[in-house]
Amino acid sequence: MKHSTTLRQAAPVIAAALLASCTSTPLPPDTSAATVAPARIQPMPESSPPPAAVQTVRTSGASNPRAYRSDAATHLYGLNQERIWKGRLPPLLYAIGVLQVEVDGRGNVRNLSWMRAPKHAPEVIAEIERTVRNAAPFPAPVRMGKVVYTDTWLWHESGRFQLDTLTEGQD
Repeated sequence: MKHSTTLRQAAPVIAAALLASCTSTPLPPDTSAATVAPARIQPMPESSPPPAAVQTVRTSGASNPRAYRSDAATHLYGLNQERIWKGRLPPLLYAIGVLQVEVDGRGNVRNLSWMRAPKHAPEVIAEIERTVRNAAPFPAPVRMGKVVYTDTWLWHESGRFQLDTLTEGQD
């Protein structure tokens, strides 16, 4: 019994250490990506946010929306590493969408606005919106107070994606 109590007490510390070890360094290309059979989008499971003791809001020193976009993209990649397309994207993508995200001074998502929605793929629209909302809080835009930034989502039919800000290009 004492061992399981110790593990429960250590869980928040372990989770914090894992979050702190996230990196923005691009991962090496996944050479098996071209041989993976395409599958339809599988939404991320709804999960409860981490305990308040573990959830820390990072800050962004960006002074304009374009600079903030890079911080936001890195944040999204860190939370969705298993969903990021590794390497160059194939020439034909399932969907491309351009989304504006309004982030308040605390990093909370206040509004999502599609500039170019992939209307042929409503499941992608829903999944991108869910992914962005679940990623909150974003890095707090301390120099701007709040920010509205725009990024382009490059979506493969497997459900993996890249953001234009951090894309590795396309074949």
